[in-house]
Amino acid sequence: MLVLGIETSCDETAAAVVDDTRRIRGERLLSQIDQHRPYLGVVPEIAARVHIEHIDRLIEEAMAEAGLGFADLDAVAATAGPGLIGGLMVGLMTGKAIAAAARKPLVTVNHLEAHALSPRLVADLPFPYLLLLVSGGHCQLLLVDGVGRFRRLGTTIDDAVGEAFDKVAKLLGLGYPGGPAIERAAKTGNPKRFALPRPMLGRPGCHFSFSGLKTAVRLLAAAQGTLDPATTADIAASFQAAVADVLADRTAQALALARIATPGLRHLVVAGGVAANQTLRDRLAALAAAAACELVVPPAALCTDNAAMVAWAGLERLRLGLVDDLAAAPRARWPLDPDAPPAAYAGVKA
Repeated sequence: MLVLGIETSCDETAAAVVDDTRRIRGERLLSQIDQHRPYLGVVPEIAARVHIEHIDRLIEEAMAEAGLGFADLDAVAATAGPGLIGGLMVGLMTGKAIAAAARKPLVTVNHLEAHALSPRLVADLPFPYLLLLVSGGHCQLLLVDGVGRFRRLGTTIDDAVGEAFDKVAKLLGLGYPGGPAIERAAKTGNPKRFALPRPMLGRPGCHFSFSGLKTAVRLLAAAQGTLDPATTADIAASFQAAVADVLADRTAQALALARIATPGLRHLVVAGGVAANQTLRDRLAALAAAAACELVVPPAALCTDNAAMVAWAGLERLRLGLVDDLAAAPRARWPLDPDAPPAAYAGVKA
């Protein structure tokens, strides 16, 4: 089976062809970091315009690398949500056009499910498994029972962890994107110099909160006056350590709950752009080892947004006959577990 995947949900424009032997036959990705860096964040209008300008070329190049024509495909998979609606429209409409012209099935892919299934592209990972999904727009803990079958155990009640990295990096003058910038600065910093809060640490449940931690960093930075490089590095390291503590604590809670729901659960998966952070990986590896659980982290190229994971998710859905018609619409919001109750804490709902 051969599936073309198209990804345009945020600020990466990507196309890839994947087959059912887990081989990426052709792949192209255009990062938009340079276009958004002056604004220290993603500008939706710019993102959509760049998608329009480059998506056709990237698909053509990915198909050429694979040595295939559209007639050789078994399906076309396109991210339909969640994400920036303008970007989603570009990728989904392009996917629809190819599917219609080549008379191939269309598979609309949930971007979060693509992340959730991405480790199965590189390893024979059985269901069920616990997933920590950490990215610029999402921070969730999910029990993955199968393709299209998710039980949400925890989510953020305010900000996603990747967003927190971006905003703290902006506060410290470290640039964009924030995750790599914070990690680079933290390498020379002292994570114990500043005592930052660990929101929700040790509390019941698996939900996250990062807005208070961001505020604490802002107040701390303001109290220092002019930030010298050493102090900036120490704040970055202290912030990164606080985030790692919170994620490890919430994941430990979720793992305990998941094993009640699914005795014998043996795998913890971390996916999303923030999964590339080595400090976080080390903390979660220690957690998994202590719990006699195997930690699975996709390669870095599959952690950030990409089209190979979209093609693979499309292939997994195609195997089950889960295809869509050409009336499928993009969705800015698309929860993996629509039946999950609202996350509420201190009057805040998410």
